[in-house]
Amino acid sequence: MSLYQVQKLIYQLNRDPHTRQRYEDDFEALLEEYPMTEEESRAVREPDIGLLYVLGVNGQLLMHYAALRGYPWNDYLEAMREGVRRHGPVRAGLYAMVGGEMGR
Repeated sequence: MSLYQVQKLIYQLNRDPHTRQRYEDDFEALLEEYPMTEEESRAVREPDIGLLYVLGVNGQLLMHYAALRGYPWNDYLEAMREGVRRHGPVRAGLYAMVGGEMGR
């Protein structure tokens, strides 16, 4: 998995005005610069916040990306819960689940 590349893209979108402008001008061209799996790429494009969470994207990065993509706070939290319900436990990263269900 190329979790690093997904997080790098999201970090750049959150922090770098040039990257944000490129996102607005030609998102597809920007995505080509970050090697990702098909699943990761689809999750970034849609956006599927729940799947990005399950793939292991750090919540501090993800919450800003969700806001960029128009998610209100409560919808962002619910998207993460729904991601676990639909895609299973967090697979990698800081929030990888070792058993049980995401807290409510």
